[in-house]
Amino acid sequence: MGRYGDEVTGLATPLTGPGDLDPLMDRVAGARVVMLGEATHGTHEFYRWRAALTQRLITERGFSFVAVEGDWPDCARVDRSTRRDPGAPEDPRAALTGFERWPTWMWANEEVADFCRWLRGYNATVPEPVGFHGLDVYSLWESLREVMLYLRENDPERVPEALAAYRCFEPYGEDPQRYAMATRLVPEGCEPEVLELLMALREAAARNAGSDSFGAERNAAAVLGAERYYRAMLGGGSEAWNVRDRHMDDTLARLLEYYGRAAKGIVWAHNTHVGDARATDMAQSGAVNIGQLGRERYGADEVVLVGFGTHAGTVIAGDEWGAPMREMPVPPARRDSLEEVLHETAPERALLVFPRDGRPDLLTDALDHRAIGVVYHPERERWGNYVPTVLGERYDAFCWFDRSSAVRPLRTPAEDAREPETFPTGA
Repeated sequence: MGRYGDEVTGLATPLTGPGDLDPLMDRVAGARVVMLGEATHGTHEFYRWRAALTQRLITERGFSFVAVEGDWPDCARVDRSTRRDPGAPEDPRAALTGFERWPTWMWANEEVADFCRWLRGYNATVPEPVGFHGLDVYSLWESLREVMLYLRENDPERVPEALAAYRCFEPYGEDPQRYAMATRLVPEGCEPEVLELLMALREAAARNAGSDSFGAERNAAAVLGAERYYRAMLGGGSEAWNVRDRHMDDTLARLLEYYGRAAKGIVWAHNTHVGDARATDMAQSGAVNIGQLGRERYGADEVVLVGFGTHAGTVIAGDEWGAPMREMPVPPARRDSLEEVLHETAPERALLVFPRDGRPDLLTDALDHRAIGVVYHPERERWGNYVPTVLGERYDAFCWFDRSSAVRPLRTPAEDAREPETFPTGA
């Protein structure tokens, strides 16, 4: 069974149904935040089992919301449907088909639709609905328009501040690259206008406890985060990545505050965001992520990080940024990687929950760990797509699927692919 065979046998529990998640449910008892990863943005098993675990966290542990690696305005439409708000789609699937930003399949897929239908049904039975929110930073113009609509209906005196921000961005035709290039001449860009708007909305949100004012404040924060992200992307490397993950960390913190002192949150994002960056080579480039930031903000005992992985199968991805999505093969993992070790030693589907002390070599050695983004070239796997990882420091648990299959995308409108890909590639 190889060097790690006995260690894997001692850690791995076969996964045949949601009841087999009991060891992980025991581990998350008392946690304030549970972050659930994925090694790709297009694998059925990751989405299905992440949803199954989330359902148990909500029904058995009282978690308050799900926050995903998606945009605030898009996810707000889904949230209104799952809350059964008046005028919202009765089927969350209809809200998901409204996702227009490439890669739409990340959230507009049958697996997420099934979960959101379940969430809508669950919310009909409880006094406090469980939320569904977006953490990401790309929705600059969409969020700005949402702020304008809110102010016109609820606080018309603030409209001039929103118009000042809107007019600052208007010359760039909703093209983030044009805006980023322009900031070479004016390094601060539109940040002063957006900051003024955000501070005003933050004060209003503090005065008004309603979801509309909170949503407007989060949209303003998304505008600010996106503006900083587009300026930072010109420098390359980890700066833009860090702007993005710090924004997601701040949004998570604001959600926990909004839901109240006893609130608990679930995060759905790629392994490169969820797994603690300090346990990978990301730290060498100065990159941080929400897994690391969460542990630093709330304490390691309050945060449980769960990674996901596969050895081979199929995935939905594109061969360049903005390219049509297609089903691609996931070739067998490369030699001496974490995935090869688990392929040779673990059950076909398995859960590994890591002990806090007395850790075996599997959890302390550095092993290459596969990471597939929305841009993927299977033929180049031997040169990339792997992150050197100390497994037991990066995660608290790991869900393993030896053979995996592609997600089932929903039909969506023509995709807007103007946003640039992130560092690491497309995660």
